[in-house]
Amino acid sequence: MRRGARPARDAGRAVNGVSMSGTTQAPTPAVSRWSRPPLGPHTLTILFVLANVILCADPLIPQLFGHGKGKDYRLWYAVGQAVVTGGDLYPKTGQTFAFLYPPFAALLLAPFSLFGRAFSIFCIGLVNVASWWAAARLSDRLAATPGPKAWWIVALPSVIALPFIWDMYDLGQPNLMLLAMMLAGLALLASGREWASGAMFAAAVALKAFPLAVLPYLLWRRRWRAAASMVVFSAVFLLLVPAPFRGLERNLDEVKTWANGMVFSASEKGFGQRPEQNWGWKNNALIAVVHRYVRPINAEAEHPEYKPIYVNFLDLSYDQANIVLAVVAGMIGLGFVAVLPPQRRRTPASDAAEYALLIALMTIASPLARAYYFVWLLFPFTVLVYRTALDPEPRARRLTAWLLAGSLALFTIGASIGPPHILQALGNMFWATVVIIGTLVWLMRRSMAPRAPG
Repeated sequence: MRRGARPARDAGRAVNGVSMSGTTQAPTPAVSRWSRPPLGPHTLTILFVLANVILCADPLIPQLFGHGKGKDYRLWYAVGQAVVTGGDLYPKTGQTFAFLYPPFAALLLAPFSLFGRAFSIFCIGLVNVASWWAAARLSDRLAATPGPKAWWIVALPSVIALPFIWDMYDLGQPNLMLLAMMLAGLALLASGREWASGAMFAAAVALKAFPLAVLPYLLWRRRWRAAASMVVFSAVFLLLVPAPFRGLERNLDEVKTWANGMVFSASEKGFGQRPEQNWGWKNNALIAVVHRYVRPINAEAEHPEYKPIYVNFLDLSYDQANIVLAVVAGMIGLGFVAVLPPQRRRTPASDAAEYALLIALMTIASPLARAYYFVWLLFPFTVLVYRTALDPEPRARRLTAWLLAGSLALFTIGASIGPPHILQALGNMFWATVVIIGTLVWLMRRSMAPRAPG
C-alpha cells in the first residue's frame, strides 16, 4: 500500500488549527525537544528488534529448555495436528469446546504444527512480530499526521500498549494480527479499494467472528462494494477455503457446530463455551458490564474460593437486563452515527479520529473483552499521542494529554488492585475506553471542514 494515498480535501485550508489535509500548521515544541534518537537513526528499529527478541523468548525458552509453555500454545499445536491428521475440531457430543474459533482459523494453524511444538511457537511469534510492525505502521499512516516526528512520539503508542502486546506473545492470542488486518482494511477503504478492503475485513471475521461489527459502519457510510465484498468473502473463507482440506460436507458440518456452540448459545448462565467467564470481572465488554450492573451476578464466580463480589444497583432478571442492554447499545449506535461528520465535511484528520473511534467501539462491543482484547487500542493511542504532541493548538494538546492520562490511570489501577477485584468488576478497562471514545469524538468534531456558506 502506498503511504499517504488518501485524497486530500480542500488542502491548505485550516480548521481549528489542523489543515484540511490532516497536517499540522506548525511544529510544536514537543517535536524539537528530545528529538535526537539516543541510538542513532535506527533507534526505533533497534528497540523494536530488542523488544521482540525478549517477547518471543518468553514462550519459546520454556518449550526448548523446560516443560513447555502452557496458555494457548498447546491448544494451537493440537488443533494444527488435528487438521493435518484429519481429526475432529469440535466434540460430537455436548462437551465444551476446547477450540473456540471457526475451521478457517484451524486451517492456518496446520503448517505451524508440522515440525513440533517449538516450531509452532516460533511461527506464532513471527506472526506477532509482523502483526505488531504492520499495526504500528498502519496506525501511523491512518493517524493522518504526515511529516517527520520525533522518535519518541512514534514509539510512545506501542509503549503505552505494551502490557496488552505482551499478552499476545505470552498467551499466543491472535488479536494483534486481527488489529493489523482491520487497519489494513481501513487503509484500503480510505484509498478507494473497497473490494480489497471488504476481503480483508472478511478474513478477520473468518478468524474470530467479532470483527463483523464493522459491517454496519460500512453500510452507514454507503461503502456498498466494501460491504458486499465483506459478505461474499466471509462466506468464501468460512465455507469454501477449508473444503479442499476438510471436505465440503464435513466443513459445513463443522461450521454449523461452531456457530451453534459459539454464536447461538446465549442464556442466563452465559454464552459461548466459557459461561463461568462471561459475566466475571475479567470481561470488560459492554454486555458484561451492563449485566453486572443490573443483575445480582457474582463477579468472582470463576474462582469460588474467593469472596463473592456484587456491583449491581438493580435486581433485574436476565430478560430485563437484555432489554437494558439493547437500549444502551442502541443509544451508543445512534450516538455514533449522529456525531459522524457528513461526507462534505470529512477531512483526513477527522477520518483518523473516526476510524480510531470505530476500533475502540468494536473493542468493547465484542461479547468477551478480556484484557488482551484492548491491544486494539494501539491505533486510538496513536491518534491521541500524535494530537497531544503535534496539534498546533496548545489547549487541544493539553486537554488531549489530560484525557489520555486519565484513561491510562483507569487501566493501571485495575491492574494493580485485587483480589478482591471490585474495580475490575465495575469495569475499569471499559470506562477507560469510554474516556478514549469521548476524546476521539471531540477530536473528530473539531477536525471537520467548515460548513459551506449558504
